[in-house]
Amino acid sequence: MVHVLSSRVLLRPTDPERSRVFYGELLGLPVYREFGTGPERGTVYFLGGGFLEVSGRSEGPVPPSVRLWLQVTDAAAAHEELVAKGVGIVRPPVKEPWGLVEMWIEDPDGVRIALVEVPADHPMRYRPGI
Repeated sequence: MVHVLSSRVLLRPTDPERSRVFYGELLGLPVYREFGTGPERGTVYFLGGGFLEVSGRSEGPVPPSVRLWLQVTDAAAAHEELVAKGVGIVRPPVKEPWGLVEMWIEDPDGVRIALVEVPADHPMRYRPGI
């Protein structure tokens, strides 16, 4: 069995500085660490129970199959904050048939990001009898 000690998602943006502004300033993700120097330096952000590393450079767009899922406490408040910061909203918060409140945004390279609120009565938070 593989014993995983830590994990992170690795993104190779087409414009690293633009992506650092997006993830660090617009989304407000706290920095865990940085490495290297100059515009190609790497930045690792806290992502709840994991990490997001923005490093290197890609010559083309990220495949559309790459998505991020970020749980937030309040999707409506996140929506208001991101709109005020000028972040493009792909889809505003909607309560889905499966009970989660989801909204979608995109990073500068088109990586789709789901911001998800788990309501207090959702089975992900509450399981009757346990």
